[in-house]
Amino acid sequence: MYGYGWTPAKPAGWITVGIYLLFLVGLIIYQNTLGAFDNDEFPTTFISLVAVATILLIVISWRTGEPLKWQWGKKK
Repeated sequence: MYGYGWTPAKPAGWITVGIYLLFLVGLIIYQNTLGAFDNDEFPTTFISLVAVATILLIVISWRTGEPLKWQWGKKK
C-alpha cells in the first residue's frame, strides 16, 4: 500500500470502519426516503453529516491507531 494513513490491523478497527460505512449507506437511504435528494437543503445537511462522521472516524483512528507514516508498498 502506498500513501499516508492507516489500515485496520485488528477486528475492532475493521468494525469501526464497517460502522462508518453502514452509517453512510444508512444516511443515503434515509435521505432518499425523505426525498431529500430533491430538496434544496440536501447538500448542506448531507455534507455536514458526512463531514462529522468522517472527522469522528479520523479522531478514533488517531487516538487508537499506530502513528501515521508514509508507506512505500509492502515490507520486504
